[in-house]
Amino acid sequence: MSKQIISLSNNAANRIKEIMSNAEKDSIGVRIGVKSGGCAGMSYVMEYTKEVNPSDEIIEDKGVKVFVDSGAIMYLLGTEMDYKKEEFSSSFVFKNPNETERCGCGESFKV
Repeated sequence: MSKQIISLSNNAANRIKEIMSNAEKDSIGVRIGVKSGGCAGMSYVMEYTKEVNPSDEIIEDKGVKVFVDSGAIMYLLGTEMDYKKEEFSSSFVFKNPNETERCGCGESFKV
């Protein structure tokens, strides 16, 4: 069996369940992708999705459905998605083994 593209920590799965419970009724899950931008060249994108793109990779982990944009698969292979709450902020964190560089603010990366 091949390695799952993305795995979710318990915190990430619980947070996705939480945000999905507040999402618009026709949202079916969360889509993860990457886009060009940021000081290191690429940044992660997360958005609600209302439909499945035929090319999406669907990950089901810990009772949560995550749709991975086909263009992002090669950048995300083996990534663990976590959710961290800190005193002044909370965010999803991607532990990506493909990153060769990450900018100082943590918003973008390079593979």
